[in-house]
Amino acid sequence: MLNKASQISDAFEQSFFMMVHLPYLQPFADINKRTSRLTANLPLFLANLCPLTFLDVPEQAYSRATLGIYEMTRVELLRDLYVWAYERSTQEYLAIKQDLAEPDLLRLTWRDFIKQTIHLVVTSSEQDPFTLIKQVIKKEIPAAEQNDLQALIVEELRRLHEGVLARYGLRPSEFSA
Repeated sequence: MLNKASQISDAFEQSFFMMVHLPYLQPFADINKRTSRLTANLPLFLANLCPLTFLDVPEQAYSRATLGIYEMTRVELLRDLYVWAYERSTQEYLAIKQDLAEPDLLRLTWRDFIKQTIHLVVTSSEQDPFTLIKQVIKKEIPAAEQNDLQALIVEELRRLHEGVLARYGLRPSEFSA
């Protein structure tokens, strides 16, 4: 089945092929339909397409569509349901994606440096935090990014709490001190 699926060039056709054939073959004692819905997304991901979800699909419609395959070897109902579900999934996915904020490039670029600096500031409680941050930044960061990165580190220190200590390699006792 996987060999045949890999010969299909169209991502949607490959996705639908997996969704039809995996539960039809019943390779597992249970979870065949769930597994087929997951594997149906793999070709879509590889083609950089929106994922397929069946969250809003009425259970009865899905059951009838799959029974059409099992009992009558007819794919029309599942095909139509697949297209309908994909259109809904795409609309949901794009709406969610639009609401997401763009990644902070400064934070991404200097992620490890930020973590190390916060760890250093917390574990060096005898030193002035602002002076320590300025010294470390001056040594390693290009001048154009120093002020923004310093502000970012100070903000991260202000928001530091017990729930995020592991991110910075800190123990609760170091945070308390």
